[in-house]
Amino acid sequence: MLRALDTAPVPAVPYYVPAGNECTLFAHAHRNRLPVLLKGPTGCGKTRFVAHMAAELGLPLFTVSCHDDLAAADLTGRYLLKAGETVWVDGPLTRAVREGGICYLDEVVEARKDVTVVLHPLSDDRRILPLERTGEELAAPDGFMLVVSYNPGYQNLLKALKPSTRQRFVAISFDFLPPERETAVVAAESGLAEGKVRPLVSLAGRLRALKGQDLEEGISTRLLVYCATLIAAGMPAEEAVTATMIEPLTDEPDVRTALAEIARATLG
Repeated sequence: MLRALDTAPVPAVPYYVPAGNECTLFAHAHRNRLPVLLKGPTGCGKTRFVAHMAAELGLPLFTVSCHDDLAAADLTGRYLLKAGETVWVDGPLTRAVREGGICYLDEVVEARKDVTVVLHPLSDDRRILPLERTGEELAAPDGFMLVVSYNPGYQNLLKALKPSTRQRFVAISFDFLPPERETAVVAAESGLAEGKVRPLVSLAGRLRALKGQDLEEGISTRLLVYCATLIAAGMPAEEAVTATMIEPLTDEPDVRTALAEIARATLG
């Protein structure tokens, strides 16, 4: 079953600091009816970017968080029993195609294999969504846009996009912002002064350098914002760092101890 779905139009433009030309590229892709693939580490701003662009373009946003049990029927729709009658209920992908808007599939590689089969006719020049159960073949309107994302760092042989799927999309690579820009983002999101945010960003950089060694994944900008928010609310910095920048990264006691030492050496 579908676990996470947001179909509400974006009421305001979410705060977002561009790292390059991604906003312009996305807008051109939408204007030319091209699907977009976003790739980058967890918490680097992919989802925020899509929400920002949906608001900038004035489009409804249908967001689906993909998972192991997500099947094509969860996206297209299914027959359900309502008031004693069997009725067809559109899934988020079908709604986006019927109504127009951005359908964003977050971490698409986590979904079942039949999901990519459904996406293929929507991500080439046909731009159609066949619904076998209803006998319909929906043509996507000009306002429809398909966007998918994934984290290449988690790819393996069982969970990877096939070349035949990847080459249907305009691809945009994401990474963490340079320190000064990330400092500005964290300060704006948390309300903590930039002078107090800067050491946290420095610490995040050191922890990210450990990815692939003691850590599976580096610290996300999202966790940095959480940490700064707690500090701005009055929590001692050491406790906030432990709760947001150490504990979420590992369950190994030795690694946690090592990370705490790095934090003390960086923050003073």
